[in-house]
Amino acid sequence: MWTDDKLVLASGNQGKLREFSKLFSGFGTDVIPQSDLHVESPEETGLSFVENALLKARHASAVTQLAALADDSGLVIPALDYAPGLYSARFAGSNASDQENLNLLLDLMKDLTGENRRGHYICALALVRHATDPDPIVVIGRWYGHIIDSPRGEDGFGYDPIFLPDGLQQTAAELDPESKNQRSHRGLAVIELRSLLS
Repeated sequence: MWTDDKLVLASGNQGKLREFSKLFSGFGTDVIPQSDLHVESPEETGLSFVENALLKARHASAVTQLAALADDSGLVIPALDYAPGLYSARFAGSNASDQENLNLLLDLMKDLTGENRRGHYICALALVRHATDPDPIVVIGRWYGHIIDSPRGEDGFGYDPIFLPDGLQQTAAELDPESKNQRSHRGLAVIELRSLLS
């Protein structure tokens, strides 16, 4: 059972803050974004989503002396050697916009068809009770689908307008937030994390 009354979120993303605040509200835990505590994001040097999530969580915990939660997520396309992968947010360059990243991916996939257009989002969540926690809680969520030829939808972010989840006719950017949260890689990871903390 989770008992800490404060938790630092190793992210400055307001959407993630809302999502994780809701997750921990039942435990009476205050979720504080690391930016409020003047924590700078560390360089993401891990070779996997799990390694990067742990690196960010341990860094935030070391600086604040609080329990910390971090996620690392992205889109992987097996036919592209699992790109954009760890570099999903900076696929087209370190200061690239979502649109530039999306355009580059579509360009690289323009000659791919059928199963070669399959891909999935992945989210690794890491929760540490302290910076050197030897038994962190790590969960992974995956959301499978395929990449369509042109963007559809105004909601979501990143590659959502070209990601068509399995079993749906709407892209991730066409889903309402509640539907997306029930199905998405992050939503599935949060559900598993909640079950482990109860």
